[in-house]
Amino acid sequence: MKVILLTDVKGRGKEGDVIEVARGFAANYLLPRKMAVEATSGNLKQLEARMHNIRKREEAKRSEAEGLAAQIAGKTVVIEAKAGDTGKLFGSVTSGMVADALADQFGIEVDRKRLDLHGHIKTVGDHAIDVRVYQDVAAALVLKVVPIGGVVAPSAEAQVEQFEAEVEAEAEAAEAIEAEEAAADDVASEDEEAAGDAADSEDAQE
Repeated sequence: MKVILLTDVKGRGKEGDVIEVARGFAANYLLPRKMAVEATSGNLKQLEARMHNIRKREEAKRSEAEGLAAQIAGKTVVIEAKAGDTGKLFGSVTSGMVADALADQFGIEVDRKRLDLHGHIKTVGDHAIDVRVYQDVAAALVLKVVPIGGVVAPSAEAQVEQFEAEVEAEAEAAEAIEAEEAAADDVASEDEEAAGDAADSEDAQE
């Protein structure tokens, strides 16, 4: 059955599109909800008269979407969350939290359903978020998750690595000092030998 869409229908088409659908889908869903009308010759003629307005509305929606995408692009949203000493969160950051933070920090309102978090966010750090603003209009922002109360405490493993690095650095410094002292002793010995040779030479001349 052919119908004319009176509004955008996800996965089916946009307002003004003439599409083929199952009769049951049209009769039980699209037509009762006034999302479409049957594509009769009379309705098709009315559609031709309405297409100008439909195109204008589409242009306005797209222009608004592009403006919103420009505002979102490159923004960094910061969210504080409880985290363990390894940087793993107690829970996860949701799209609703990101949408709320975007509104609070930048005054930009976005439907959380349009946020693509690329899976569950369960660690501190920077995460790329895509925002599907409208149809093929999209923008990307950065979500920075930070632990509540400041920097995450280093893990036991990280503390051990840091300690070993400090010990190694101290050992290298000690070796450098010993090398300098050894070089200084060699210079002093050479000076003493030179002075002794000079003294022996003077005695021989006398």
